[in-house]
Amino acid sequence: MSVTSVLMPPVAAWYWLAGWVRLPRLLADTARAPRGGGRRPGAVLFDRDGTLVVDVPYNGDPGRVVLMPGAREAVERVRAAGVPTAVVSNQSGVGRGYLRVEQVEAVNRRVEELLGPLGPWLVCVHGPGDGCGCRKPAPGLIQAAAGALGVEARDCVVIGDIGADVEAARAAGARAVLVPTPVTRVEEVVAAPAVAPDLLSAVELVLGASEGRS
Repeated sequence: MSVTSVLMPPVAAWYWLAGWVRLPRLLADTARAPRGGGRRPGAVLFDRDGTLVVDVPYNGDPGRVVLMPGAREAVERVRAAGVPTAVVSNQSGVGRGYLRVEQVEAVNRRVEELLGPLGPWLVCVHGPGDGCGCRKPAPGLIQAAAGALGVEARDCVVIGDIGADVEAARAAGARAVLVPTPVTRVEEVVAAPAVAPDLLSAVELVLGASEGRS
């Protein structure tokens, strides 16, 4: 499998073609489907760390990549439904000097070795203080992913594990589903427009609602 990268002006995102703890009480109280769930998504955009794979901060080692529970089944479900996918990921370790772009690429290749092709990879390499338009919660990655897939941002659903994923989707006019992990703040769960206990459930929320009305 070959993965290529191109620097994307003006947001300068990198573009590649190519111990879970549940929160049972909180999720039982807040789990809900995305607004507009009866509309078939034009694309599903996955966050990487904490969503597709276990979050290892500033990971540059493909050997440390571990899939999140249900990730393979979730991706296969979207694939079987014929819905395009992409990955949208903040990787500020590059901007902070902790990682090289080549290490991020190697980790991304390993993710695709485990899950198969995921479509375009849109990755922001900036630090939090760089003022870019691509770092989530800014909308740049979502907009770029939609453009790469030839769909409108408003027709995309973003699935991620923290509030920045939800806010990036909202800023781009996309829908969002939050899949909380131990790092997700309670207020992020409460504020999310849609919540699921795991990735496969999130995908079923997104696809099941539309298929039930087809």
